[in-house]
Amino acid sequence: MTRKSYTFVNDLWNEAEASKLDPVGRLVYRSNKLGADQRITNTGGGNTSSKITEKDPLTGEPVEVLWVKGSGGDLRTATKENFSSLYQSKLADLQQLYARRSDHGLKSPAEDDMVAMYGHCTFDLNPRASSIDTPLHSFIPAKHVDHMHPNAIIAVAASSRCRDITREIFGDEMDYLPWMRPGFELGLAMREICQKNSKAQAIMMGQHGFISWANDDKECYHRTLDFIHRASEYIERKYAEKGGDQALFGGPVTAPLLEETRRKVLARLLPWLRGQVGRQRRFIATIQDDDKILRFVNSRDAPRLAGMGTSCPDHFLRTKIKPLYVALSPDDFKKVGQASSLSLTGETQSGETSALRSDSDNASIIAHVEVLKAKLKVGLEQYRVDYAAYYERCKRPNSPPMRDPNPTVILIPGLGMIAFGKDKSESRITAEFYNCAVEVMRGAEAIDQYTSLPQQEAFDIEYWLLEEAKLRRLPPEKELERQVLVVIGAGSGIGKEVAHRLAKEGAHLVCVDLKAETAQATAQEITAKYGLGLGVAGSGISNCGPAIGLACDITNRASVRAMLDQVALAYGGFDSIIITAGIFFSPDTTGHIPDDKWALTFAINVTGSYIVADEAAKTWNEQGLPGNLVLTTSANAVVAKKGSVAYDTSKAAANHLVGELAVELAPLVRVNGVAPATVVQGSAMFPRERVIASLSKYGIAYSESEPSDALTARLAKFYADRTLTKSPITPADQAEAFFLLVSNRLSKTTGHIIPVDGGLSDAFLR
Repeated sequence: MTRKSYTFVNDLWNEAEASKLDPVGRLVYRSNKLGADQRITNTGGGNTSSKITEKDPLTGEPVEVLWVKGSGGDLRTATKENFSSLYQSKLADLQQLYARRSDHGLKSPAEDDMVAMYGHCTFDLNPRASSIDTPLHSFIPAKHVDHMHPNAIIAVAASSRCRDITREIFGDEMDYLPWMRPGFELGLAMREICQKNSKAQAIMMGQHGFISWANDDKECYHRTLDFIHRASEYIERKYAEKGGDQALFGGPVTAPLLEETRRKVLARLLPWLRGQVGRQRRFIATIQDDDKILRFVNSRDAPRLAGMGTSCPDHFLRTKIKPLYVALSPDDFKKVGQASSLSLTGETQSGETSALRSDSDNASIIAHVEVLKAKLKVGLEQYRVDYAAYYERCKRPNSPPMRDPNPTVILIPGLGMIAFGKDKSESRITAEFYNCAVEVMRGAEAIDQYTSLPQQEAFDIEYWLLEEAKLRRLPPEKELERQVLVVIGAGSGIGKEVAHRLAKEGAHLVCVDLKAETAQATAQEITAKYGLGLGVAGSGISNCGPAIGLACDITNRASVRAMLDQVALAYGGFDSIIITAGIFFSPDTTGHIPDDKWALTFAINVTGSYIVADEAAKTWNEQGLPGNLVLTTSANAVVAKKGSVAYDTSKAAANHLVGELAVELAPLVRVNGVAPATVVQGSAMFPRERVIASLSKYGIAYSESEPSDALTARLAKFYADRTLTKSPITPADQAEAFFLLVSNRLSKTTGHIIPVDGGLSDAFLR
């Protein structure tokens, strides 16, 4: 069975590596190699097992133990801790218990009851919860079992002639089972096939995937690859016979917009759309507009296939029963008159073959977005109605309450796909899964005709009580989860500290600084700490993690707008903006502040905040979700003193700007400020030269030879001694105040300045 090479999968097995591992280690190794190839299984999907002889911790006798990937987890990243271990003999004994319960007409409850019984079969107190697929692995009489969800295999499983095509490709080597919900009954059906068909090395699972086995783990791995390769080979041959890419999904009927234009349209559309689907709970978006997804959404068959929904249970648990496909026609764009240059035939009004021209004016973009909004609004309303009807039609007496009726996948001709999830990782996985669904449709249509899972079966998976229980076992969401926060000035000092503090609460962070490299450094620190997450889908900036770094000059409106548009493309929109960027110029030797430095002080400390607020308001209003804006002012705003006239007066203006913006942006956006006293340690505004100048100004003894840290600590102590609390003010102190203001803990506070100054009596009554 083992091939020397494969065309459609990657053979990653290295016996030199595997030979160094114990049996459980080899299972983890096999799992990681299978999970590393997205053509073999999707993120979080599939499971593997090995039956291994272990020493019983009570008796000391050898005993057969089933090690199988537990509930949740991902094969690509799995470790030993992701596998449950169960006594094989006790799992076999459960068959008698199941038979007694199902004989009384309680087959479905008995199925679910068995999952709770797996805990009684646990070997060596392993805490990993067992998967519902455990019986599939236990009841197949082979040492090693792989259950995968490859696109090529599912394409066969989702074709209307699945049984016949399976036999045509694999002969007696792969048997067939029609759709059955994963669980005990399916495991028993597989056991029966193994008893009746000694030639079987795998089973095609209708609408689902396949399972294969062997008594040698390396052979099991290669057998899995071989079956996938053969299915892929068959599909590609049939695909070529039907005309290949030219005939894909019935051929194109819509031309994609130019990439530059797609970005402009999506940047304007996404915040509004995020607000529409986020009425119950906020979502994070991932966009995808590569050639493959564009070929699908722009095709003749896309409306029909999208409307049928997905086939594999792993797919629609993420993508819901079906996506929202936005049907567009040339007439839709005629309504906006000459403002739009789009034609769904791929021609501009002047006859150019490029959809929107790359130099199309802003009016064309706006007009196109308005058309899409109108179509999406109608489509979303109908989707919610249809989803509610689906729930009412299919619900059982004990079904969980209806979940959010909004789509998680939206397909738009000319633009591509938009996927939503509770965080960036989940939205990427949702996009990845629908990519898999599209590939399944391609394969099924090439070899025969695509069929989706019947709605009642789909509902019984989506609202399965065991799935509901799994959802309820998830840890509670963090305070800022589902939110996107923009921190301007995140490259250093207070801004960097704020970004890290908010990431700790589950927020997605947009780290912004004048220099891209400093912003990206902070974003990379956050990503390294909290992980990129799972999922591989996304296009351009949308293929990101929990944090991104962007450059922006807040004194330049175009720069601010470009930055906010990038945020929309990365996450779909934003919820709160924090501005910690600021500048301080010391007077020259005569005590004078030059005009250019005076102007730049106000440009950054005041005008920049106004420009950000003014541009952000456009997005907030489009999105329609409550937000927050927090500015950084200063204790100096209310305390006049020598040597900082430009800075102090600019911060006084920023104080007043907080109140003005609170009035202007109400009731949708709360606007507040944080007023630090002098933060020396960790602040980019206190380089060594300024520290020395301040020490000289206040007559504090120092030596030029002392290290910068020692000088900074001495100045920080001087400032601390002037406060009532006698403690240095740190960036972490400021970060806590920013967190409070963007959370819901002070949800009725707006137009307010929170001092974080250690207690400066001169600054009271501000």
